[in-house]
Amino acid sequence: MLVTALEKPQFMIKKGLFYSGIALLIVFISTAFKPVLPEEHQWFYTTTNEVAFYDFPSQNISDYNNKLPFTGKFFIGFKQAIAFKESQGKYHKVNSLGYMGKYQFGASTLASIGIKNHDEFMKSPELQEKAFLALLSRNKWRLKEMIAQYEGEVIDGVRITESGVLAAAHLGGVGSVKRFLLSKGAKKCKDQYGASVKSYMKQFGGYETKNIPPLSNPKVF
Repeated sequence: MLVTALEKPQFMIKKGLFYSGIALLIVFISTAFKPVLPEEHQWFYTTTNEVAFYDFPSQNISDYNNKLPFTGKFFIGFKQAIAFKESQGKYHKVNSLGYMGKYQFGASTLASIGIKNHDEFMKSPELQEKAFLALLSRNKWRLKEMIAQYEGEVIDGVRITESGVLAAAHLGGVGSVKRFLLSKGAKKCKDQYGASVKSYMKQFGGYETKNIPPLSNPKVF
């Protein structure tokens, strides 16, 4: 393209504006990828004096169990963890001592919450889930003073939590839990298979069970 002497200044101005525009565009785009510095944005971080709560996912690698869907420390996670420990989560499971269902109930325990038909119990997942909730409510009622007294303490290397106490009561009964707590861990209560109250308190500690209502005599109908 031929540019006359008169047109040359105008051409050079347009050319300069074009390249200046390109340079400004590059600078504008590059600033969009500038890293955000937390110290420049107070909303971005917490101080060392603040507490942050993580519901999901968990920061603890041990909370991820490849054998179960990840449910964190919510109550559903508590139920599934107990069920897997007791029966691998099988509603139809009956062990060598006659304990039944997903959560391994004995006949006397079922009778105490209003269930006498074992065949019906074994065929009904809904009934088994209701039975588990009823037993938790009853054990929570019977252990509420112990929970209030010992929750947060470390006994025999185990931090006492409400969910751990309820899990231990499911394993060995309320009496075994009381003996363990009152003896400061000196009395090692175990079931017929060797599982201990202490191990259940440790394994199932820290789950959310606050919404379980303490009931003195719950029944499943």
